[in-house]
Amino acid sequence: MIFIENNILRLVFIFFLSFPVNGQIFDFSQQDPYKKVFVETDAFDASYLQELEDALKIVKQDTVYYNILNDLAYYWHTRNLVTALKFTRKGLKLTSQKKDSLWHGKFRITQGAILLRQEKLDAAEVVLKTAERKVEKIELPLLFTQLGYVYERRGKLDLAADYAMKSLALGEEINDDWARGMAYSDLSNLFWKQGKYDEGLKYGLMSLSFFERRNIEDLDYDFTLYIVGNNYLSLEKYEEAMDYYLRAITIGERYGFYNNLSDVYISLVALYDILDDFENAEKAGENAIKYAYLLDNSFMLMRSYLSVGELQIQNQDYSAAIENIEKSIAVATPNFGDHFFLSKAYNNLGMAYAGNEQYKEAYAAFSKYDSISSLVFTAEADQRIAQLETQFNVAQKENTIQQQGNRLIQQRTRQNLISLVAVLLFLTLTVLLVAFFNNRRKNRLLAEQNREKEFLLKEIHHRVKNNLQIVSSLLALQTAQTNNPTVVSAMKESQNRVYSMSMIHQRLYQKEHLSSIEMKDYLKNLGSHILESFGLEDRIQIVCHFQELHLDVDTAVPLGLIINELITNSLKYAFPNNRKGKIYIDLSREASGILKLEVKDNGLGSLADEPAKGTGFGKKLIELLTRQLDGSFKVNTTAGTQYLFLFKLHRM
Repeated sequence: MIFIENNILRLVFIFFLSFPVNGQIFDFSQQDPYKKVFVETDAFDASYLQELEDALKIVKQDTVYYNILNDLAYYWHTRNLVTALKFTRKGLKLTSQKKDSLWHGKFRITQGAILLRQEKLDAAEVVLKTAERKVEKIELPLLFTQLGYVYERRGKLDLAADYAMKSLALGEEINDDWARGMAYSDLSNLFWKQGKYDEGLKYGLMSLSFFERRNIEDLDYDFTLYIVGNNYLSLEKYEEAMDYYLRAITIGERYGFYNNLSDVYISLVALYDILDDFENAEKAGENAIKYAYLLDNSFMLMRSYLSVGELQIQNQDYSAAIENIEKSIAVATPNFGDHFFLSKAYNNLGMAYAGNEQYKEAYAAFSKYDSISSLVFTAEADQRIAQLETQFNVAQKENTIQQQGNRLIQQRTRQNLISLVAVLLFLTLTVLLVAFFNNRRKNRLLAEQNREKEFLLKEIHHRVKNNLQIVSSLLALQTAQTNNPTVVSAMKESQNRVYSMSMIHQRLYQKEHLSSIEMKDYLKNLGSHILESFGLEDRIQIVCHFQELHLDVDTAVPLGLIINELITNSLKYAFPNNRKGKIYIDLSREASGILKLEVKDNGLGSLADEPAKGTGFGKKLIELLTRQLDGSFKVNTTAGTQYLFLFKLHRM
């Protein structure tokens, strides 16, 4: 009776497994009932892992059983590494008992993939190299891909590139679109890490073309969408990046690829931040951390906390950024293999400490960044990847060159054409020679004209500077004719405004660059002049906290006038009764293309209800100049006075 009931239950179970709603993963009417997921089909829903696990209870054939068990282990490693390892160990035990070395090797590859994501890089390398001696050639592309990941995580990008090329060669040999797609995907990722985004994008799109031939949306296709999105993001093509990220999320959520989802949300934090969509950036950070915890993967968790910290740096929430980046580093140590992201963590920690004015800690973090990044971006790695790129391009063109060579051989056999070709070559060389001398003569003429134009341009700047100095002198003479303090102050401020403009033209004709101004030296001299004009050089100090920065004239002139007004206001109102003090100037160009200016003093500041001082002309001038530069500013007067400006730089 029990036997009959069990058989009835088995038949019912088989019926439901064969039902088309679940994409027909199993058809027990066939000799091989298992239609492999992400190889023969992806027409199923997110419950496919449960379907595979249920099938293990009734499948008896060893090969089918191993296929299902191995797929369970491999695809569980995209959701939970502990569960994935449980199924892998079961497969290793069974194949070892039955002395099936081939399938034992396949389970070793899966084990290596899991150990890699558990940060056990040494163990993963040993397991994968052991498996290499057991499996057939068709399994080697997956094995080489996992070994490439091991070396990539260690920062050995040259070795990772070597394994990608091995996978590509095998893919060509066995005509495997997955192997070719995966190899190009890995090369795309490596070029992205090297900062070669155009090459990374090219190989990423080639990878997608091979995956799309298979008409299967699997884990690796999903990952490649993310890689292509990263290259578009780095190339500042934000609309394209968003499109690829959203496509990757759709696939990841459909099948439960938690590792890919965490990856994509990490990148979306940066993209939403660039688009000033801070609400969605924060949500993306929360999702990245959520999926990293679900996966129980310290690598993803480390990068998730890092992405949130980077966002908080952009929002100048330095204390929170320090907290999250320190969490990221805590997750990564002591056996964290990926020097690329670890170096990024210390670099961002240094920026957060610097923003929080913890300069000793910032120095220590940047020192750590320098030592770690030197392990990743080595000359050997860069040279090897460049060499591989050359080899690949040569290999691609080999057939074309061979065909051209064959045509040349055939042409050489036709003696009747040799004379004609020789005459044509002679005529061509003659024309080229004449053209060469003509071009050289034209180039000399153009060079002479350029020198003349440069001289004239310098002369124009010289004359403009002289005229502005004449205007300044006239204002000084006019000032001497009056004893009215208000008029004297207004005239002195006007002199300083004129001087700020004349200095720019003076630098243009004195320096090599005729189209840009080095702002740090300019602002130091401008500040010194203003202090001298007020006679306050012994009491007030102006500090410029930024690196050398070149700006075009159209930006430098209004910027100089703005800073002139802010320094003048501080000197007039911030330090009464012979009080000593400092005025700080910080100017920087952000990665997002924003020009950031901060001018602050440690003077008295002002109260919210305190009436405005002066005529208000300076404030109006600052507002007009800020709008002219397509910018905005904020004022904080609680502890001294602080102006923070953000300008959008419009590239020529």
